[in-house]
Order: sequence, then C-alpha cells, then structure tokens
Amino acid sequence: MSDLDRPVWGAAEIGRIANVTKPDGTVDLRRTYYLLENKLLDADKFGRRYASTPRRILRRFAGEAAA
Repeated sequence: MSDLDRPVWGAAEIGRIANVTKPDGTVDLRRTYYLLENKLLDADKFGRRYASTPRRILRRFAGEAAA
C-alpha cells in the first residue's frame, strides 16, 4: 500500500496535507473545516471525525495526475 493510500484521520491532518495553513505555518482549522463542510476537500465524515487519504486530498489540486 502506497503512503498516498493510507487513511488520514482528523481535520488537522487533512489540513496539513492540503497545506491549509496560517501565515505562522500552523494548520488553519477554521478554514479546513469550511473546506470540508462545503465539499471542497475530498473526505468522508464518520460521526464527528473526517477521514480521507492523501491521494484523495491532493487530487483536488493536481487533478487526475495525482491518481
């Protein structure tokens, strides 16, 4: 299994992979949740937690080249 296909849990990790950061380099959770809730980042919601894979997250930015 490629590292691109390993599950990623939580908005903080998803935001880190998608490079949703503040100017100081920390993950901007508010923006990340906005992107997740508006389906602008590809993730599934299990209860209160989001889960995805790096491949699914990066596909939004790179198109099918990430696949």
